[in-house]
Amino acid sequence: MSFFPYLQSLAIVLLWVAGCLAAPMPIQRRAISSDLLATLNLFEQYAAAAYCPSNNDSPNTKVTCSSGNCPLVESANTNTVIEFQNSLETDVTGFVATDSTNSLIIVSFRGSVSVRNWLTNVDFPTVATDICDGCEACGGFWNSWTEARTSVLAAVKTAKTANPSYQVAAVGHSLGGAIADFAAAELRNGGIDVALYTFGSPRIGGKAISDYISAQSSKNYRVTHLNDPVPHLPPEILGFVHISPEYYISSANYVPVTTTDVTEYVGDDETQGNTGQDTIDVNAHRWYFNNITDCYPGGFELRRRDVALAF
Repeated sequence: MSFFPYLQSLAIVLLWVAGCLAAPMPIQRRAISSDLLATLNLFEQYAAAAYCPSNNDSPNTKVTCSSGNCPLVESANTNTVIEFQNSLETDVTGFVATDSTNSLIIVSFRGSVSVRNWLTNVDFPTVATDICDGCEACGGFWNSWTEARTSVLAAVKTAKTANPSYQVAAVGHSLGGAIADFAAAELRNGGIDVALYTFGSPRIGGKAISDYISAQSSKNYRVTHLNDPVPHLPPEILGFVHISPEYYISSANYVPVTTTDVTEYVGDDETQGNTGQDTIDVNAHRWYFNNITDCYPGGFELRRRDVALAF
């Protein structure tokens, strides 16, 4: 007997409960700079590129997006150091690339598109990690990182040795954002300065690990959009806490984002920004600065009833 209906029903009930606990509050608008907006656009496009098959299994090639949703990346001089997909347990997928135009080393992780990704998403029970003392994280997300980390860490160190002045950035959308959190934390623990950019990322663990990563660096950019349901998961009621700060996009789906559409929230107070929304819209998960998942073959459908199984 299939257990998917049970998992779907349980996850959606938990999402509803979490939404009821977070009462909406008026947004205190504070414009970000045009430079930061441009930076968020660039790294969102690097997160989008992880969905493109051309960047998943062909190392030493330029980063491209067949759907045309990463023009800033395609205009740069890039080369993938490694590309990975189809890991045995969690199907963790992405790439490490160098960008000589912007002096960057990019670590990018794809969001969920496969059954193994979905099973990873609903593996909520926490497990011990080696990120910090007493730091537990969602078992599914942590397993995804541990499957990728040996090759990713080696590739980043090789690229950094060859390009010591380049900024390392870990990026990802949805599930990919959760994995990017661990990648950034571990690289920082190893003495590498890493900027972290996530889009529509779920919570990765309890207060200990989230606060630790928040305090590691001033270069944390957790971007959310409107009433995207995925950042509501796993629910606060189970003890999960987001990384700070949050950069909340309040503009509608399918319209350009301006500096006045993005508000920064600092700290563990999740009554504002995305968590403060008492409705959900799955389309808000696909749209950040463009259609972030468009490059995946056949499109990427996130249905309301599949919210917890498709991030």
